[in-house]
Amino acid sequence: MTTVALYVELKAKAGKEEDVAAFLKSAEALVDQEAQTVAWFAVRFDKNTFAIFDAFDTEAGRQAHLGGQVAAALMAHADELLEMPPEIKRPEVLADKLPG
Repeated sequence: MTTVALYVELKAKAGKEEDVAAFLKSAEALVDQEAQTVAWFAVRFDKNTFAIFDAFDTEAGRQAHLGGQVAAALMAHADELLEMPPEIKRPEVLADKLPG
């Protein structure tokens, strides 16, 4: 069972909305390489509001993801793409339903 998660809300700069969407779609290939990332979602709420939600069985998995390629790429492009730095929340998972 997953025990910890990450929730990161992203606000795209005006004119950068589709660049943020493309970045998030491309990040899936990197996340696929992370054995400890149990679930990962990139979502869009409206024109410029996006979020990433991912879940992990252990704190070590969460820390590995935070130190991984997606986080590094996001932070490297944050000034160019986002209105403000990403706000990373670290929720505890109370229950889950996953395939398999």
